[in-house]
Parts: sequence; C-alpha cells; structure tokens
Amino acid sequence: MPNKTCIYIIAGPTASGKSARALDIAIETGGVVINADSMQLYDGLAMLTAQPSEADCDAAPHRLYGCLTPAAQTNAVSWREMALTEIYTARESGLVPVVVGGTGFYLKALMEGLSPIPEVPEEVRVLSEDLMDSIGIEEFFKQLSEIDPDWCAEADPHNRQRLIRAFEVYHHTKKPISYWQSLPKVGAPDDLEFQVEVISPEREVLYQRCDARFDQMMASGVLEEVATFDNLIERGFVPSSCPLTHALGFRPLQQHLNGEMDLDTAVMLSKNETRHYAKRQSTWFRHQM
Repeated sequence: MPNKTCIYIIAGPTASGKSARALDIAIETGGVVINADSMQLYDGLAMLTAQPSEADCDAAPHRLYGCLTPAAQTNAVSWREMALTEIYTARESGLVPVVVGGTGFYLKALMEGLSPIPEVPEEVRVLSEDLMDSIGIEEFFKQLSEIDPDWCAEADPHNRQRLIRAFEVYHHTKKPISYWQSLPKVGAPDDLEFQVEVISPEREVLYQRCDARFDQMMASGVLEEVATFDNLIERGFVPSSCPLTHALGFRPLQQHLNGEMDLDTAVMLSKNETRHYAKRQSTWFRHQM
C-alpha cells in the first residue's frame, strides 16, 4: 500500500548469522538495526549476549542494545513500545528500519499486535518469580500445566520469562493465558508492512556455529566479563535473579569462577546450553514464522 513503511524483519536462532544479515541490509539500504533479542536489551554482559561490536555500530546505527539496566524487567509489551518508537524515529529521519533478533514472541507482537491481557501489578510478578525460585522451573511448569494444559502443551518448559508471565496472568485475572490469547489481537500497526526473512541453517551447521562463537567469546575475554558481573551481584549492586543471569553460558561460567567446576566442564555445559536453545528456537520459527 502506498503510505505504508516497509520494515525488514530478520529472525532466526542464536548464531545463525541473522545479525550479519541485518547489518548488510542496513548498509545497503541506509538503515538502522533495531534489536529484538530479550537478552541483548540489557547492559552488563555485552560479549556473552553477542551484542554488536564497535565496528558494527560504526558501519550502521544500532538501537535497543544494552539500553536497560540489569535490574530492569521487560516483556513483549514494553519491547514493542520501544521498538515502535525506534521505527517511527527512523522513518522520520529517512532511515530504513531493520528489526533483528531471536525472541520470536517479540517479533510476532510487533507484526500482529497483542492479546488484550490486563496489566499485571508488579507485586504479582514478584510473587511469581519468587515461587519459581523456591520450587524450581520443573515443578513450576508442572503446576502451570495443571492450570493451563493447552498453553503448556505448546510452551517451552525452559523459558523462564514466559512461564512466569503465564503464571502471573492467571493469578491476577483468574483466567489462563490461553484464554486471553484466544481473543482477537489488538494494536497491529496498519501503517507498517513487514518483509520477513528467517535465517535457518542446517542443524549441524548451526551447532558448529554455536560452538565456534563460544570459543571466540572465550578467546576474547568473556570469562572476565562474567567475573565482573558476578562481582556486582556479590556486592549487591545487581540482583542475583536479574534476567541477565539467565543468559546462555552465564551459570556454568559463574560456577567455575566460584570453584564449583573446572573450566572445561563450564565451557562444555555452556556450549550444550547454547545448542539446545538454538534447537528450540529453530523449532519455534519453523512452526510460527
């Protein structure tokens, strides 16, 4: 349609090469790269979360990377608001928006709008987080499955943020999140059109890229970055349950630094964690986008 702004959407699993693809498009079109990865929103572990390098940022403007403090909480609603602000700012500046990331739920929220879920008070969210921390994610998922079996049948049982979201919605509204998601979505932007590209390497190639990227992180000093962040946690400057502590590889490297395992084991577990996450992302994108 004549008055619609074209937005590039570059999606895919971690280490798939989507960031490089988005940068190429931004350079070719005179664009700005806008982040749609939930971990890359946070400041504190830029290397571990694979945020763009200084050279990347010199080649094209990048937005919504490291823009939140580690203690901040975000979700699809707040990210969508930030992303739309950056999209319209880019449009006013004559720049082409290139949205890139692996948090597929964020991307769908941007393109399709959101279910009309009432806002949940902060105290309900905190109670849900505390419950997960006290009983563990497996038991938490089991309890959630009794509340909302339909939603849980399709959910990633390891996605902490989305599980907490489902739990808090139920306890605030007394209706499962599957009910709210069955209602017509609202807020799809009628002045934007989306050109979607999903980067999806073959499974073995993707796993090799995951391993190679983590090796590069280790060679570039990611262990020191994790040590610095862990020190902030120990000194009380960063909450021990903040979202960044769930970044891929953080827990194993933290355990190594605390003398709980040797470095080779920590690296092996970090790589396994990354490959498993990439596999789950690939499955999600194959079915949802």
